[in-house]
Amino acid sequence: MADAVRAGLRLEAIAADVAGDGDAALELLSINSYDIAVLDRDIPGPSGDEIAKRIVASGSGMPILMLTAADRIDDKASGFELGADDYLTKPFELQELVLRLRALDRRRAHNRPPVWEIAGLRLDPFRREVYRDGRYVALTRKQFAVLEVLVAAEGGVVSAEELLARAWDENADPFTNAVRITVSALRKRLGEPWLIATVAGSGYRIDTGAEGRG
Repeated sequence: MADAVRAGLRLEAIAADVAGDGDAALELLSINSYDIAVLDRDIPGPSGDEIAKRIVASGSGMPILMLTAADRIDDKASGFELGADDYLTKPFELQELVLRLRALDRRRAHNRPPVWEIAGLRLDPFRREVYRDGRYVALTRKQFAVLEVLVAAEGGVVSAEELLARAWDENADPFTNAVRITVSALRKRLGEPWLIATVAGSGYRIDTGAEGRG
């Protein structure tokens, strides 16, 4: 069914990736930035409900459309409580799915987060784009998440622990060096002069003087 839906969405000029189970969904979410998530509550592995919780906890603001065979009011209520923005009961017509996706996209556009500008850096959370001094900077999903937290701090120091909590999922190992590695790669992507300064024993911050070293 998922492959058929994807083929139908392509005919409507809507690109979609398909995950056959919860683990595949989490992997895709960790490496790609999506406009909307369509979640089947009954997928194997981490359930659609669990994926929804992860998306909401990430703070990405990604709209969620839930698919389910259940049409009872209490089932729908529980889905909305998890953070779903819309609900569609199986079986459904492809055109109804398309209409709901477009409605969610319009709603998302009306709730665009502010564009951040600091020290020659321009970060657009809605378009998931970053520019430095007018130059587009291609970032991975994780690099973007880390940079977004740092930029939102407006020059304030953000600890490695806070970055781990806000840019990784709840199962992240607190003793991992993932933050240091990601920040190092992010610095290289942004280029010199280094924009992210390391504050010894405290964390990281955006160097508004663009003289940070780490």
